[in-house]
Amino acid sequence: MRVVTTAQPLDVQPTPLALLLLGREADPKSERGVECPGDLPAPSDPDLVERARAAKAKLGDKVFVLGHHYQRDEVIEFADVTGDSFKLARDAAARPDAEYIVFCGVHFMAESADILTGDDQQVILPDLAAGCSMADMATAEQVAECWDVLTEAGIAEQVVPVSYMNSSADIKAFTGKHGGTICTSSNAKRALDWAFEQGEKVLFLPDQHLGRNTAVRDMGMSLDDCVVYNPHRPNGGLTAEELRAAKMILWRGHCSVHGRFSLDSVNDVRARIPDVNVLVHPECKNEVVAAADYVGSTEYIIKALEAAPRGSKWAIGTELNLVRRLANRFAAEDKEIVFLDKTVCFCSTMNRIDLPHLVWALESLAAGKVVNRIEVDKETESFAKLALERMLALP
Repeated sequence: MRVVTTAQPLDVQPTPLALLLLGREADPKSERGVECPGDLPAPSDPDLVERARAAKAKLGDKVFVLGHHYQRDEVIEFADVTGDSFKLARDAAARPDAEYIVFCGVHFMAESADILTGDDQQVILPDLAAGCSMADMATAEQVAECWDVLTEAGIAEQVVPVSYMNSSADIKAFTGKHGGTICTSSNAKRALDWAFEQGEKVLFLPDQHLGRNTAVRDMGMSLDDCVVYNPHRPNGGLTAEELRAAKMILWRGHCSVHGRFSLDSVNDVRARIPDVNVLVHPECKNEVVAAADYVGSTEYIIKALEAAPRGSKWAIGTELNLVRRLANRFAAEDKEIVFLDKTVCFCSTMNRIDLPHLVWALESLAAGKVVNRIEVDKETESFAKLALERMLALP
């Protein structure tokens, strides 16, 4: 018997945030995806710690666990090495005897590890939902369409693609196929110097801020030398004349964590903490980078704090898990380290790799079952590896 009920209309008014998420409203002062309401997720069940230790011990040298700097402490505890995305991929490649590479990071990082490791090694991502909003902002279809636009504007032959490490295997393969290279936040200038030796223009994917900051801050270009290609608008929202005049064609992408820092954040922390040093990642907006005292990659940030004098004060513009870990590490040296923004902000996709997922992956491997394997197809791997090798050959 089927019962049909008539629903009464509800007098519910959507909130501004709900409308924004539905795409019905816009916030001109922010970038999509940079809001970070709430607090850090609660720690996992402590009983899982012993299970993780037991599974890892059973696997022994067969497993090699990589932990990105932005991972939670409870995951970092089980990492054999920690680092940024490219360092970890290289570390994986340097361990050819490890049968399983468990990458505690996000999807594009595990892809890079699979590209750089041997065919007999298997890369595992504990949670397949651990993606990267920045990497997802550039799809293979969108970039192919962009190249068609550049071709129609008569400039494709002058353009060299440079893709940030924080990109999918498909985008890395596109870059390799079209004569370009990959870069990290620490070698972006070297990559751009190389690219401008090959051609007159650069298509920088997918983070507009790293591309703009490197070009303007490190290479002496002007903001007028840069245009932003928006894949959601016809012809990227640009005229053929604008494309021909530009040196840097920046993809409209950004990091959802670093994109939330603002000039107000910098001014506020300077007002609250006298003599504070502001140190930010180059994925931050140009006005934030221009107002900071120091700018550098994740590894640069760590080394700068290691070398900092006792009693110094620092406001760090990068992911919260790393900032908290550094604050705890250097507390004994009387170094005051705070998060640049007063609102808690962690990388939600990085935090998908929690202890329950890690335990599940390790216990499955210990039982002889491979789960969540990340495997890049051979053609994509070939061209992506070509782009990565060009980066490795940079002076």
